[in-house]
Amino acid sequence: MTGTSLKFTPRQIPAYLLALLLVISLLAPVLPLQDPLLMDTAARFAGPSAQHLFGQDEFGRDILVRLIFALRNSLIVAFAAAILAGVIGTALGVLAGYSRGLTEMLAMRFIDIVLCFPPLLLAMLAVTLYGPGPVTLIPVLAIVFVPSFTRVAHASVLSVRSQDYVEAVRSMGASNARVMFSTILPNIAGPLIVQFSFTVAVTVVLESGLSFLGLGVLPPAPSLGLMIGTGRATLAQAPMLLVWPCAALTAMILILNAFCDDLRDRLDPKSSKIRGQ
Repeated sequence: MTGTSLKFTPRQIPAYLLALLLVISLLAPVLPLQDPLLMDTAARFAGPSAQHLFGQDEFGRDILVRLIFALRNSLIVAFAAAILAGVIGTALGVLAGYSRGLTEMLAMRFIDIVLCFPPLLLAMLAVTLYGPGPVTLIPVLAIVFVPSFTRVAHASVLSVRSQDYVEAVRSMGASNARVMFSTILPNIAGPLIVQFSFTVAVTVVLESGLSFLGLGVLPPAPSLGLMIGTGRATLAQAPMLLVWPCAALTAMILILNAFCDDLRDRLDPKSSKIRGQ
């Protein structure tokens, strides 16, 4: 009798790092961390110490704690926007690809209109009109990425809607809704999952850019974009205030991109073979 053992491979590193990042971000409020808003003006720009491993910022706040909560805020906004965009975009794409005709034309023309606007400018316009903050930022970013999910779902449905298993379910008298969301949707989930992971990575960058411009997360709440903006303003006094958030943002994007690549290879063996050649 032989036993099976779990083997660790380098390809799994991004997944483990992302899982660790998500766990720390989700548990940040209950971890024994200092209040990210607690100020100690007497220790402004203090260097690393046993109590403050990354030092303190211009208001004496713990930089490491603020980085953890900034990552938490970025991931919450990114995942919420990606989930909302995925639900709306997938529903539109499946409906358009399965129904065809007028429904397909209206849905895809709407998507073309949204794609006419650059994502950053569209997000800036909406946030400027309705005010900054996560409540505005999440639906705005979701609208920006709805077309991506719609196009992926639409193309995938067109490739499977005439398959034998779909025709078999339809011939059994199943309703259109059941055929679309119980038969077709599970069989096109692979590309949509990859699109979701990619959207999360892009949304993190977009949220940080908007926060850097003052149109995202509002101070004093920690945000990577806000911390980068503050670090740039105090570069002469404390250059590490700029280095730490830039390094955290870069590391998170690299982890997310590596995870997206690995997930794409696992869900699409053809891409893995092509990359291996």
